[in-house]
Amino acid sequence: MEAVAINDQSPTYIPGNGDGPLVAVTFQKNPLHIRKYLEAEPKALGLTQITLSIFLISMVLGSIAIDIGTFSFDVVQLFASLFVLIAGSIAIAAQNLHLPTLKACLGMQVVACAASIVNVMLSSGKAGHTHELCWSSYLNGTESTRLCYILAKSIEHFIAEEILIHTALVAICVTLAVYCCKVIHCCTPTSSMPVITINAPPAQE
Repeated sequence: MEAVAINDQSPTYIPGNGDGPLVAVTFQKNPLHIRKYLEAEPKALGLTQITLSIFLISMVLGSIAIDIGTFSFDVVQLFASLFVLIAGSIAIAAQNLHLPTLKACLGMQVVACAASIVNVMLSSGKAGHTHELCWSSYLNGTESTRLCYILAKSIEHFIAEEILIHTALVAICVTLAVYCCKVIHCCTPTSSMPVITINAPPAQE
């Protein structure tokens, strides 16, 4: 029997003693390739995105209510968190493995990742200005200076929590985007699986 090379371009035959090949090796598209998206646990990650986004929206609304930040920054963070919330909803919906939904999921995860990065930068900017609230009382030598710095420290912890949540959301968005990209043909080629066909010789009488 002669040696043969196996590739994914055309069928490979191992000749037999009969009229046709004894063994034929072909490569076909893996029909289960799209199920790799489910390996990312999209329901759990999507629910996490939605929950954290709602929590962040409540934090931003609290910041606006007590005026501890810049209003324009808070509005940007509010809308950015809404993008992450929508991305989480689409990630859950993409569990039906419908290709257009998976493409929408990929697009929204990229947008949500960018929005979360913007939120990290905005929150970091707010953290550097908390003690400026206490300068006036410090210069005037009032007795409220110590209380002001205690409140400023509390606001710093509040903002640090925001940054931590935004960073976690960036990681979740990247994870879901990678798994979406794995199953979309425009991002990665469809995996192939070998199919071996054996032609048994006719029984001898």
